[in-house]
Amino acid sequence: MLDIVEIQKIIPHRAPFLLIDRVLELEDGKRAVGLKNVSGNEPFFSGHFPGQPIMPGVLILEALAQLGAVALLIQQEYAGKLALFAGLDEVKFKRQVVPGDQLLLQAEIQKMRGNFGFAQGQAFVGTDLAASGLIKFAIVPRGEDRNSG
Repeated sequence: MLDIVEIQKIIPHRAPFLLIDRVLELEDGKRAVGLKNVSGNEPFFSGHFPGQPIMPGVLILEALAQLGAVALLIQQEYAGKLALFAGLDEVKFKRQVVPGDQLLLQAEIQKMRGNFGFAQGQAFVGTDLAASGLIKFAIVPRGEDRNSG
């Protein structure tokens, strides 16, 4: 299990863009299961349907991508690198996510080709599927290293 401090050692995201609170299960390079507690204090709720707050679908997908990045970047061969979005396919939104919900996130790495890969992501509220999709990503050097890679 990884808490928020340990997550921040692996991926560079910080508030308000860090969208996973805890990693519950982790198989290096294969899969991860995590949590996102959806609070009414989230900054995006002030502008996303005020009076009827709904978590933006793209942020659910971002949370899934961050979880997939943790599953990959915890491996020694990718330590200190970034996982960048390269695309999305087969995205489906099945249920609205609102304040008070807890997202159970699952990301499974499907395949890697060099520094490019694919992960299948699913987000649940309870047993209800809220969103799913195939996340494409690229592993790149971080910071000053990016021009030398």
